[in-house]
Amino acid sequence: MIPIGERINGMFTDVKKAIAAKDPAAIHQLSEDQTKAGAKYLDINVGTAASDQVDAMKWLVNTIQEKCDTPLALDSQKLDVVKAGLEEVKGHCMINSCQADPEKLDIYLPLCKEYNAALVALCMDKDGVSQDTAKRLENAMTIVEKASEYGVPSDHLYIDPIILPINVDQRQPQMIFEAVSQIRMMADPAPHITVGLSNISQSTRERHLINRTMLVMLAAHGCDSAIVDVLDNDLMDAWITADLLMDKMIYSDSYLKAALA
Repeated sequence: MIPIGERINGMFTDVKKAIAAKDPAAIHQLSEDQTKAGAKYLDINVGTAASDQVDAMKWLVNTIQEKCDTPLALDSQKLDVVKAGLEEVKGHCMINSCQADPEKLDIYLPLCKEYNAALVALCMDKDGVSQDTAKRLENAMTIVEKASEYGVPSDHLYIDPIILPINVDQRQPQMIFEAVSQIRMMADPAPHITVGLSNISQSTRERHLINRTMLVMLAAHGCDSAIVDVLDNDLMDAWITADLLMDKMIYSDSYLKAALA
């Protein structure tokens, strides 16, 4: 399991205030807490917290690295903001995210090579998110083929089939499960598959239950990563247990603690 901690995002009030004031305390705390909870990457997104997003991204990267060496996932749709983060980051990192349009991949994949970065690549193109599973798979294949052209190894590739809210289209989960199962077969070794988990439960009453159940079902179909609230203990325990039951770890009575060690 490769959890990507979602909490350092300007959409959250505490983070937005910290970025605006350049107050490192809350950022340090969230970095350390998410790392202790099992995050393998820390997603960082300036959002609307600052008018100068380039400067804010640089500040966030350096602030986190003062206290934490967990790899960062630089989350922005603006290329200049991503590049600003890459210039400051130490060691391996992740770029989140890039669409499947070949011209976009031609920009982002060379950056991955240059900075030893993983890439979250979305199964969507300039026409948006398709409601057709076959089209999402076509986009996934474009991503895999382009990555191979640039020599980006499959363990640096995280393909996101794109989850939409359950209350918008109840067919979404079955489409995602089918896509995940087939994406796993597109390369050897298989690319990683990640999702923005909380999208499934947007504007629903039972958010935690829906998220937790969706994550376990995704894991059963081969998804090995997700952008999640790693501070949700019930969710993380369910994910760890799913991996145990799929024989991805050795059982012990303390398997929950062992998984986070």
